[in-house]
Amino acid sequence: MAQVVKDAKNKMKLTATTWQTVGPFFRIGLERLYVDDLTVPDIPGERVEIVGRVLDGDGQGVPDAVVEIWQADAQGNYPEPQNVEAKTNESAHLKSIFRGFGRIATEPDGSFHIKTIKPGRVPAPDGTLQAPHLAVSIFMRGLLRRLVTRLYFPDDAANSQDFILKIDPARQATLIAKKSASRDDLLEWNVVLQGPHETVFFDC
Repeated sequence: MAQVVKDAKNKMKLTATTWQTVGPFFRIGLERLYVDDLTVPDIPGERVEIVGRVLDGDGQGVPDAVVEIWQADAQGNYPEPQNVEAKTNESAHLKSIFRGFGRIATEPDGSFHIKTIKPGRVPAPDGTLQAPHLAVSIFMRGLLRRLVTRLYFPDDAANSQDFILKIDPARQATLIAKKSASRDDLLEWNVVLQGPHETVFFDC
């Protein structure tokens, strides 16, 4: 793209403009919709906290990305969006409603954290059961389409049966969170956008 400018002799010439990327506009449009804690008091299930970073190909944190998760509850049921929306403004019901959806922006160093429960198993397209997982979407500057991936839980026996995880072990490792040495309920998981340790992303 070029813009028209005039030189000292008032002659017209074309000068290249700087490159532009998409956004980031997340804090302007989405900040009021961020949800980083899905663990409402009356919901059953194993509580977990997930911490990590969104990293570029050079290992640097991406400061203006948004991480979204979508998941089933502990019984393996996805929340009905219309039910959650209908009761959002009814404070008496909020303690018994599991949203199943979270959204959080990364910090300046690319870090993020979210609290949730470990989901139950849900059916795969072939009718078998999938291992417990979170569906994860990444939005960031320069992306015209979101990136889609998954987070699986470490040491879950069902991982060996999940159709997604029947891939090369080195690639498989990018989808499975790691236990933290500091706390039993803390998991660590990074999203790597490029390079030899790139996270597995799916066409959706």
